[in-house]
Amino acid sequence: MATFQLELVSPEKLLLSRQVEMAVIPAAEGEMGVLPGHAPMIVTLRGGVIQVTENGQVTDRLFVGGGFAEVTPERCTVLADEATPVAELSRAEAETRIREAEASYAAAAGESPERQDAAMERLLSARAMLQAAQAA
Repeated sequence: MATFQLELVSPEKLLLSRQVEMAVIPAAEGEMGVLPGHAPMIVTLRGGVIQVTENGQVTDRLFVGGGFAEVTPERCTVLADEATPVAELSRAEAETRIREAEASYAAAAGESPERQDAAMERLLSARAMLQAAQAA
């Protein structure tokens, strides 16, 4: 089966760089499947799970807290704000992040719409992290 190069980069390190059959990424507009020959685009990522498929099987599941993805017909490069294998997620850490994000969102009530949006993005990312941790 045809493959493309998938690279997942976080601020700390290069987490993944190999040929894969398919990747499903959490684009801001919804889940997006990437296959070889995909139309070129750049998308914003929301907090969620990237699923990597090789040999007809999901081989990797990685939580990303947001970021960007650049897709070309031969490559998909994900620049993640943070990235963690789903198996390493902590439910307690996710619950702590939710509490902190809820407090931050409440504090942003009188702030600019941009600050409110950023606080909401953190909250949604923390909720996605909890959901991924519970599913692991």
